[in-house]
Amino acid sequence: MTGEDLYRLVLDKWGHSFDVQIRRIQQRVFVQIMWRYLEQASFPMTETEYFEHLDAIANYINAWGGGEQVAQYIQKTSDRPRLGKAVSIPIDLGERSSEWILDDLK
Repeated sequence: MTGEDLYRLVLDKWGHSFDVQIRRIQQRVFVQIMWRYLEQASFPMTETEYFEHLDAIANYINAWGGGEQVAQYIQKTSDRPRLGKAVSIPIDLGERSSEWILDDLK
């Protein structure tokens, strides 16, 4: 998955270039489709920054082996990003979860 692939998935599903973030909540990692989008005047990133950001997010998703998981979730969900409510996609890190969540071992 590339940043462009992620952009296309989001745009095709919801019709806007929504912000995508990675969040760790307790012992789980989520890719979140946020309610802010590139076409808004108040969006905090330029178009170039937005696509660089999506490339970085896609790199993490690929490192976790979650590209197909994210794509399928976006295609199948009936949820929609809305003010104050992101679409949260859980990423199954499997046996590698300890590689990504190290500070919980303290």
